Amino acid sequence: MNRTAAAILAVWIAGLGAAAQFGKMSVIYDLLAPAYPGHGPAAFGLAVSIVGLVGLVLGTTAGLLVTRAGQRRTLLAALAAGAALSALQATMPAFPVLILTRLLEGLSHLAIVVAGPTLIAALAPPAQRPLAMTLWSSFFGVTYAVLALAAPPLVALGGARAVLLAHAGFMAGAAVLLALLLPADAPSAPRAGGGGLLARHLAIYASPRMAAPAMGFFCYTFLYVAVLTLLPPEVPPSHRLAAATGMPLVSIAVSLTLGVRLQARIGAVGAVQAGYLAAIPAFLALALFWGSGAGMLAAGLWLSGALGVVQGASFSAIPELNATAEDRAGAAGAIAQLGNLGTTTGTPLLAVVLSAAGAPGLAAAAVLACLCGVALHALQARRRQALTT
Repeated sequence: MNRTAAAILAVWIAGLGAAAQFGKMSVIYDLLAPAYPGHGPAAFGLAVSIVGLVGLVLGTTAGLLVTRAGQRRTLLAALAAGAALSALQATMPAFPVLILTRLLEGLSHLAIVVAGPTLIAALAPPAQRPLAMTLWSSFFGVTYAVLALAAPPLVALGGARAVLLAHAGFMAGAAVLLALLLPADAPSAPRAGGGGLLARHLAIYASPRMAAPAMGFFCYTFLYVAVLTLLPPEVPPSHRLAAATGMPLVSIAVSLTLGVRLQARIGAVGAVQAGYLAAIPAFLALALFWGSGAGMLAAGLWLSGALGVVQGASFSAIPELNATAEDRAGAAGAIAQLGNLGTTTGTPLLAVVLSAAGAPGLAAAAVLACLCGVALHALQARRRQALTT
């Protein structure tokens, strides 16, 4: 493995640590109640979700700040902060202090998920960029699969503290690895046009190049996290475990194989649209076979694979559409922001639809979201064409 490939892998490892900033609280969720008596599910839900709320509010702002600070410096600072915050959480501080550490951890998480793809796009040779960006896109799914295996023995060894300390050590190790492998940040070029954070925020969403990856990605996060949450409990017990474990794994496998090949043929934007279109019959089949274990499992694996193509290609669209590091950071910040918006809104809204209208209603809402993802990219493509003619 050459140094560039090793550096890309190290950045991906940092992404695993960032995803675990969510996942570690999910796997110790049941252990929070005895550690913090007097607090209920709403408080513990906040402890899990507040990390994502930071990205929802500050996503595009982070893109600008990362550009100014440099990707290497940003990643190292974010990993060091994440390690320190996890170590502090392992002491089981007073609940208000825990929430404060989670809020600060949201800043660390946001810095990693904005700097990471920007840096990988800069490091990867153009021919290998789709594979590298798709690898980056897998960090959440891989992390949750690893945590499912690693958390139980850690909890048996030392309870919630062992999980939090293991995460602190992982973040510190990733920081050391990156410090050894990453080249120094290039000097920041002055940004033309001036303007403050608000102006830059508006410029990102006005740009059909910077905004397009995030707008397509919003529909993905709106659907995928909700499907992973709502579908397995509805699958008959005989096939429930296979659905819960197989869906994220199929999504990752398809994105790294078929998804990368598809990007090479029709480009990242075309692959996003193809993934959404492939998911539509899977959602219709899901409604048709609702209540059948084998049918629901097959439909769930099908839609997971289709949406896996969307996931990887959405990140590959960042460098495909944006040539400069500054614009790529802006696009990555927008992905973080709209991705968190989709994650936050998708599950509760689709849960209401499922409760009120059943499987046909869920399928109709999902098909609409897929068509919206296709249409948003088509609209942005027309805007880009208009700007070049």
